[in-house]
Amino acid sequence: MQSLSILNLSYNNLEGPIQDSGIFSSSNLVDLSHNKNLCGRIQGLQPCNVKVIKPVRGSNKRKVVIIVTTSIATALIVLFVLLLIYVILSKRNSRSLEQKARVNRENPFSIWHFDGKIMYDNIIEATENFHEKYCIGAGAFGKVYKLTLPGEDKVFAIKKFVCEENSLDIKNIKAFENEIKAMIKTRHRNIVKLYGFCSQRLHTFLIYEHIKRGSLFDMLRNDKEALELGWSQRAHIIKGLAEALSYIHHDCNPAIVHRDISSKNVLLSSNFEVHLSDFGTARFLKIYSSIWTTFAGTYGYAAPELAYTMAVTEKVDVYSFGVLAIELLMGEHPGDFISCIQMCGNGHIILEDILDPRLSSMKHQNSNKLALIWQIALSCIQTNPQSRPTMRTIANMIETETFH
Repeated sequence: MQSLSILNLSYNNLEGPIQDSGIFSSSNLVDLSHNKNLCGRIQGLQPCNVKVIKPVRGSNKRKVVIIVTTSIATALIVLFVLLLIYVILSKRNSRSLEQKARVNRENPFSIWHFDGKIMYDNIIEATENFHEKYCIGAGAFGKVYKLTLPGEDKVFAIKKFVCEENSLDIKNIKAFENEIKAMIKTRHRNIVKLYGFCSQRLHTFLIYEHIKRGSLFDMLRNDKEALELGWSQRAHIIKGLAEALSYIHHDCNPAIVHRDISSKNVLLSSNFEVHLSDFGTARFLKIYSSIWTTFAGTYGYAAPELAYTMAVTEKVDVYSFGVLAIELLMGEHPGDFISCIQMCGNGHIILEDILDPRLSSMKHQNSNKLALIWQIALSCIQTNPQSRPTMRTIANMIETETFH
């Protein structure tokens, strides 16, 4: 600092040599008072590193010994600190390697450790080059295959993106990237887990946990399986989905808008736990803002404002949630019934008249839950987005009613 004219280092408990260059050799004001053992050639300081030793017996000469005690002490301290840091980092690295080894033993696919080049050939072999007999579902961007690797107990789901002429089109690339970015950001029991991803040669795919019962869409359209979805199970599904959406809207930073909530993207485990899937059209949303984009979603679940505006907020997910809630109550997609409610109101609708006829009449312990779901669904399908509640409000309302 060439322009420095005043330097006050007083009362700092400093010690050691002071150089005699720069501001210390000029006539500028330098205050070094009340510091411990400062030394140097500056006026008022004792000389550094000179000590007179008493003459050795039998000698008439005095010996002047130049010592560098401050430098040696500093070097020793630095060496000790570096050694301590090395020991700490070595222990951490050892623990980290042990954890990684344990994770890889438990699961060959890990979002943090998965190597597509290593696993690629194993996946191709296990699915017989993605043979149709392993296909368990299809969507807008590709197909889903069931994968079981030799020697592994776990079953995985491979979401393979459609390739045109050995390459992905821009839309599929965007969906692939969106899904990876969104899934890396999320950690929630009601959101499907992404274990790995790969883009090799002709194949681009994502590796997910396999959810045993498949989609809610398929269960509701199978009379036998729909009977397994009793009123308690359906209320539990609503609760899990509300918590998942509340999480991505309010607990992720930035917030995530799913944009394609439908019964096809709600997967159910063996104990009817919800796992929200398919984040290919998801968007990140900055606080107090909206995004402008082209239409995405499933017709029949998409919010009405998407027909006349490209502005997207978290309220589009709220609307889709409302449609899905009514679908669970009715046992089928409500279709034009939604428009009828919006235009004519719900004053003439008796809840028991619209409930899924395949199930027995609701018992008293379920009646309050179903009535609450109905009221929440009606508030979610308001045509005005601002009139719809937030998913956090909905999740709190359901939690207050102790849905268990």
